Amino acid sequence: MKQFWNKYTKWILSISVVVLIFFFVGFHKGDKRNFELAKNMEIFNAIVKELDLFYVDTLDANVTLRRGIDAMLYSLDPYTVYYPEEDQSELEQMVKGSYGGIGSVISYNMDRQLSMIAEPYEGTPAAKAGLKAGDILLKIDTVDLKGKNNQEVSELLRGQIGTEFNLTVERPGVNKPMDFKIVRQSIQLPTVPYYGIVDKGVGYINLNSFSGNPSKEFKKAFLDLKSNYNIESLVIDVRSNGGGLLDEAIEIVNFFVPRGKTIVTTKGKIKQASSVYKTLREPIDTDIPIAVLVNSSTASSAEILAGALQDLDRAVIIGDRTFGKGLVQVPRSLPYGGNLKVTTSKYYIPSGRCVQAIDYSHRSLDGSAGRVPDSLTTVFYTEIGREVRDGGGVTPDITSKTEKLPNILYYLVSENKLFDFATDYCLRHLSIPAVESFVLSDDEYSLFKKQVIDSDFKYDQQSEKVLANLREIAEFEGYLEGASDAFDALEKKLVHNLEHDLDYFSNDIKKVLSIEIVKRYYYQKGAIQQQLKDD
Repeated sequence: MKQFWNKYTKWILSISVVVLIFFFVGFHKGDKRNFELAKNMEIFNAIVKELDLFYVDTLDANVTLRRGIDAMLYSLDPYTVYYPEEDQSELEQMVKGSYGGIGSVISYNMDRQLSMIAEPYEGTPAAKAGLKAGDILLKIDTVDLKGKNNQEVSELLRGQIGTEFNLTVERPGVNKPMDFKIVRQSIQLPTVPYYGIVDKGVGYINLNSFSGNPSKEFKKAFLDLKSNYNIESLVIDVRSNGGGLLDEAIEIVNFFVPRGKTIVTTKGKIKQASSVYKTLREPIDTDIPIAVLVNSSTASSAEILAGALQDLDRAVIIGDRTFGKGLVQVPRSLPYGGNLKVTTSKYYIPSGRCVQAIDYSHRSLDGSAGRVPDSLTTVFYTEIGREVRDGGGVTPDITSKTEKLPNILYYLVSENKLFDFATDYCLRHLSIPAVESFVLSDDEYSLFKKQVIDSDFKYDQQSEKVLANLREIAEFEGYLEGASDAFDALEKKLVHNLEHDLDYFSNDIKKVLSIEIVKRYYYQKGAIQQQLKDD
């Protein structure tokens, strides 16, 4: 019973000592806040001890306290996170964009109840060893992977750079298990997975992250487009870019605006958290016309890039309103090898606006945080006087709404129907034409339809769900008896037909299916090229 308390007593007491020091200093200064902090730490200390002594079941120290810590931090905002010593690789990957492993996305195969290779990245140990999407992971060395979830398997695949292990997989179309000797390497995923020409004189750079060193990759791509393709304009694609390092976003903005321009101002509670970031270098090109593509998943440093170029009237922003993350996090070292990634400030782009969309400091009674309403946002002005607003992400200059995908496609993706067909397709086709020439034939789509229909595929349509909800409301309000026949008639008309829906939504399904197939042969770069064909 004492194990729980003994394991954490040093940790708790060390925190208590620090808090008490602040308490006594603050007490003499009349600081009531420090007294409240010390009091609550003492209460917390006592609760943990009482639970350890008297709770009916033996407590797991790691689980119990970790849940408490996570809940406390999440009540502040979703970005303030504790990383214990065993999770440091996750934090390191977030900051540096690299880790020791094989370079592959893994997912869970529900039919086999095992993890599988979902996407090996080009040039990584996974791809070099010959692993393919669809390979079922059976063993890592002598460790049987049956019953292990994706996180557990991922931890086994990762490890110290240079270490070798044996991976046993089951490959569709192959009768017996296959063994692969793989050496873990430092995996640095490309932040510019593709760049090229999308139209005459129009360059395109896909920038998918601000972790690692994206400014170096971006600069290399841009200079190549300028010198070898004579581009006259540039498209920067940061759709679904979740952000990363602040300095990297500023560096890329600096390529296109003069030295000495203020790009970001951070404002926090303490002096160290408040800074002004300006462009420090001479630009590469201040004249080339730029368009930045954004969507609702463009966040953080990607919003700094888009918002700064908009505020400085250096680019046209196209797409959907961005996510709206205007908070800055900094890692802080903790005892026992842990780190706290803590929100220390808000950032403000050149016009003076903050793009933070969700107000975490004012929550409703149920604890949820709401978006800042448009009516409460403030007008700011770009360098040449155009109106822009704060509080809701970056609003594009030209709105181009993302097409809403049909409900059936969601189920086809989530149940791996597209993935499985792409795996079968690869067994029947050793190669495909270049991405520019690839077209999924009608015969292949007919085969896909047959596979889906024969698999007893089940899915829901929104119209059926809405009708069922409406029937319940009508019954609750006392109107169902008089409208029952109408509901029954409409229900019969709305019953979905799988074959009809596969035909009716064939264009949408073909687009996503084609991307999945092309990715098997040309990796992430090819998938982006295929997507651009229909963009």
